[in-house]
Amino acid sequence: MARKLFCELCPFTYWLSMEKEILKRHLKDIRTKTQLARERTEASLPVIIYQHNSLIRRRLGNVDMQLQENKATNLALAVSHIDGLIIRPGDTFSVWNLVGRTTKRKGYKEGLTIAKGQPSKGIGGGLCQLSNLIHWLVLHSELTITEHHHHDGLDLFPDFGRQIPFGTGTSISYNYIDYRFRNDTTNTYQLRLCVDGEYLRGELRSTEQQPHTFHIHAEDEYFSRENGIVYRNGQVFRDIIDRTTGQCLESQLIRTNHARVMYDCPPSMVIRE
Repeated sequence: MARKLFCELCPFTYWLSMEKEILKRHLKDIRTKTQLARERTEASLPVIIYQHNSLIRRRLGNVDMQLQENKATNLALAVSHIDGLIIRPGDTFSVWNLVGRTTKRKGYKEGLTIAKGQPSKGIGGGLCQLSNLIHWLVLHSELTITEHHHHDGLDLFPDFGRQIPFGTGTSISYNYIDYRFRNDTTNTYQLRLCVDGEYLRGELRSTEQQPHTFHIHAEDEYFSRENGIVYRNGQVFRDIIDRTTGQCLESQLIRTNHARVMYDCPPSMVIRE
């Protein structure tokens, strides 16, 4: 039998391990003198780089829909700390530096989380949808992604109204599993975010138009069965296109998916044996 890690001994050691990682992240930011974006403004920058709307209440397998209702509350609270954010040249964006801890005292509710590769629930759950949206906006920009975590090669839920390629999501957990990007350009960017009755809505804006547009797409997607286990496969590419000529200058492979399917496969699913 494998020896348990310190964090697995009991709830207290798990909490202690988390607090250690949280402290390490705070100390790292101080030591490296990371220039974190904090300035916000109510006025929108003039150029819309990209915009996207993300449906809040999605049916995810047999997950309790009350967790989706609670997620709407959590998203609205988190968005209030980011909307209008200005990201100047040299600035780094951090989800957790802006949102902070998600606690009951702040009004956060129990939402969907992922623990050890399985659906779970926790206070402030559901904020991965926020980092997913921001990541999708950033993929359509000249900004540099500096920290991005995936859900460990798992396909947790069957598709429901999917709009973007599988594998372009993010995983976050306060504060040591973060989503970050840096502005290495001479342009100033801004995030506009809001929650309405149905959607989480986002815009990435800037002071000047970018020289390139970007197209993210999936190729060679299929399901396979390997040693009795079903996997979701595919590749995600990011095309860099010259805005003036429309010519594709480069196609970047940004993700190769080989994700274990964690739900019951419907009879209609085509699986390569």
